[in-house]
Amino acid sequence: MTVRGERCGVLVVVLPSDLATPGATEELADIAETLGHALRVADRHTDLYRRTRRASALSVPAEMQWGLLPGQGCADAGFDLHAYWEPSYTSGGHVLDWCVTEEELTLVVANSTGTETPSALVGNLALNAIRNARRAGLDLVGQASLTDQALYGQHRGERSLSALLLSFARDTGEVRVIDAGSPTVWRDRAAVTERIDLERQLPLGMFEDTVYAAQRLRVLPGDRLVFVACDRGEPPPGGDTALDRPVRRAIERTRGTACADAPRAVVRALREEAPGELPDDVLVLCLDWHGRRSAE
Repeated sequence: MTVRGERCGVLVVVLPSDLATPGATEELADIAETLGHALRVADRHTDLYRRTRRASALSVPAEMQWGLLPGQGCADAGFDLHAYWEPSYTSGGHVLDWCVTEEELTLVVANSTGTETPSALVGNLALNAIRNARRAGLDLVGQASLTDQALYGQHRGERSLSALLLSFARDTGEVRVIDAGSPTVWRDRAAVTERIDLERQLPLGMFEDTVYAAQRLRVLPGDRLVFVACDRGEPPPGGDTALDRPVRRAIERTRGTACADAPRAVVRALREEAPGELPDDVLVLCLDWHGRRSAE
């Protein structure tokens, strides 16, 4: 048995061909699941594992962010989902969340202005409001509305959150989406990369009692969606052309990259494609959609 490497916090173990029997693979999967649960429980009672994961000290906003976000990846029979953000150790403005059920995958990608503590506080309030609404059974519009009210009630429009909220029906690939700000979503389908044009609505918390409406899309097995959130302010109606071209080229350059490695690869390619154009504060999330393969 050899360890091939670590990607996005996932340790990849390769069994020799003579040992890679179905029984051995199933046994190792059970061990891995048990170990994962044990580490998850232990993580609540000690700082040992969190300290080990860090290459350097975090800023206070980053500490708030790391403690709030669900992680950097989630894999399922129907999809692969992975994220990467910079600066990882000093940023506090990125907001990322997902929830998986048998029926749907819900996803939030957002960016609060700046990287300091006020931005982290905005993101913290927004994400807890979204989770509260979701766990209360509210749909996507209800989640956006409750979060909008929570942010406006606290900041009276002085601080807002640019966000994309999405809900994927796992059986059909139908997507409901609310575009409330500047994060963009790109689709790579059949070797064609294009930005999905959405009806942009007001950022969450900008005005009192904003009315939001969900749009509908559809994803197909084999689609790759790439979400890009960075602090460049609100783009013009036609999109941020100065950034759109390098984003498209970066996604095309990394098309053959595994989903777990794609977000970091896209950020690196963007730095090369548009030197000096990309803000220091950037979040990239990659979603590879497989469809309901578990039903086959």
